Amino acid sequence: MHPSDDLVPILKKLRLSGVLESLDLRRRQASDDNLSHPEFLYRLLHDEVDRRESKQLELRLRRAQFEQEKTIEGFEFHFNPRIPKSKIIDLATCSFIARRENVALIGPTGVGKSHVAQAIGHRACRVGCQVLYVTAHKLFLELRAARADNTQDRRMARFLTPDLLVIDDLGLRPLAADEPVLLYEIIRQRYEHGSMVVTSNRAIEEWYPLFQDDLLASAALDRFLHHAHVVVMEGKSYRTQTGDPVAEASA
Repeated sequence: MHPSDDLVPILKKLRLSGVLESLDLRRRQASDDNLSHPEFLYRLLHDEVDRRESKQLELRLRRAQFEQEKTIEGFEFHFNPRIPKSKIIDLATCSFIARRENVALIGPTGVGKSHVAQAIGHRACRVGCQVLYVTAHKLFLELRAARADNTQDRRMARFLTPDLLVIDDLGLRPLAADEPVLLYEIIRQRYEHGSMVVTSNRAIEEWYPLFQDDLLASAALDRFLHHAHVVVMEGKSYRTQTGDPVAEASA
């Protein structure tokens, strides 16, 4: 019987069966390098911690439902020198999430708003936050479908519970029917409970007409902007640059 066989049921009972993945390697290392027992145990358990953290990160990234894997490191700041690099780098530390603050990324199509939004979300996943990315169109589509099958509370909770909710392309089309009220409810219920990153081609003052009601607009945006970082992104469109390494970057 292999010496590890007796360990298997014990490790499973302790929920440490992943230790077996590096046990033989660390045991040979301990023998070759004459490691002390505490050092051997430390390295073995450190492997397990790394494995679990990696698995949890993969789960957070999968649940975030990003359209593409975008990172701050992969953003070409030099392409548009007017992009506020220092502000974006600061937001990528994700300290605003701990403070329950919001971010609005404003600018024309093609300057990299979606890239930055997803990159901030990616960083948030790496620091242990629960994140959800959704386009504004898909968000309203899901909530309308939920009303039809009487699951609106459950669907709404999906957008309220993450530490960070990223809504991409707000205002790309006018809001219709009950969409202004649904957006207001998301903003209201997340206010000082969770952070949002919203991208839009429209300037902040153009968001008010989207709600089709002055009081509703004021109530929603007063909350959203109370603790918000408004970042204006200007410059050339990446998509118009044939052969540019970030030509595929989203808006």
